[in-house]
Amino acid sequence: MAEKLQALKQQVCTSIDDAKNKLHQLGDAIWHCPELAYEERQAHDTLVRFFTQEKGWTVEAHYKLDTAFRATWGPVGGAGVGSVVNVGFLCEYDALPSIGHACGHNLIAESGAAAAFGLKAVLECGEAWPVPIKVTVLGTPAEEDGGGKVDLLREGAFEDLDVVFMAHPTQKNATFLPAMAIQGMQVKYRGRASHASAYPWEGINALDAAVMAYNNISVLRQQLRPDWRIHGIIKHGGVKPNIIPDYSELEYYLRTSSHRDLPNIKAKAEACFRAAALATGCEVEIKFDKNEFYEVLRNRTLEDLFEENGRALGMKFTNEGFSGSTDFGNVSHAVPGIHPYFYIGSEALNHTAEYTAASGADEAQFYTLRTAKALAMTALDVIFSPGVLDKIKQEFREAKLQEERN
Repeated sequence: MAEKLQALKQQVCTSIDDAKNKLHQLGDAIWHCPELAYEERQAHDTLVRFFTQEKGWTVEAHYKLDTAFRATWGPVGGAGVGSVVNVGFLCEYDALPSIGHACGHNLIAESGAAAAFGLKAVLECGEAWPVPIKVTVLGTPAEEDGGGKVDLLREGAFEDLDVVFMAHPTQKNATFLPAMAIQGMQVKYRGRASHASAYPWEGINALDAAVMAYNNISVLRQQLRPDWRIHGIIKHGGVKPNIIPDYSELEYYLRTSSHRDLPNIKAKAEACFRAAALATGCEVEIKFDKNEFYEVLRNRTLEDLFEENGRALGMKFTNEGFSGSTDFGNVSHAVPGIHPYFYIGSEALNHTAEYTAASGADEAQFYTLRTAKALAMTALDVIFSPGVLDKIKQEFREAKLQEERN
């Protein structure tokens, strides 16, 4: 079977190479029309059209969310006997305000689609595979703001998947980089306007509340654990110097290495914001984002397989570095999966205008499709290597138990 598996992996690579032009066009179309979270209508339509035009896929547009989709192929093989092995690939495609695809989500969408495309091309060759196999692609909107994957988890979109794959562009190849749990929040202070020179004593200064809150959080940092992070901005602080501001607004992110610590850091931050309201006499409204993002739950079996396949394709890996946060973390607590990172030919940093340019450059294509090949090759290992899927699921169960004990 080992020789057969290697031959299948080569076929995957050939299939992706043969389709490189239309795969490039797919990612390029998304890059040229950056759309914000939950508004990715053209990206959604582009991906739906791609899978609809490819024979054999069952495509569900607007799947559970307006800009989400699902494309499925199979099951095939197994003569209708045994449990289906359902392999999932995820596509992200939302952009950032003002600077477009500065996190390369156009390449995430392309690599996920390409990996699924290559895997299907091999599996549909007509052989009698020993187990029934299904390939699923989920389009998951709003990673940058909101958490579309968390919404889809809540709606049951991941329940029948055995493993999930996606890959994120950055400055290096890494099978895993730590991703923190995160909770977003908005804080609004309401005071009373007054003339700042003639009768300031009649005013209640909402900007003072925002500044005090900002400083309260800064003081709190000394008492935070080393692996916790709080960072935020003042989004609104007044309209004119001679008017006591009657409204201010802040936006903050709270991050911890484990989602189980989020209630603790949330309580500490909330006390800081309410203290500023009490000191200034303002009314305060505190709103936490609907979705928390969890840390990524590692699956080293999948990571090792991906690294082995990547190295066979010429990828060089590092385990140094750190990522931000991702709603894939929530997925990894529900289904075994991996979220590796890949180099795209540029040293530019994510969330910069330079990275926007890099994610749309022709040079990124080689690296994106190479990563797609490694993902699809890893999926073949999961499907056909004896005992691998059982090992992956056992590791997942043990990691969940360890998490509960902690």
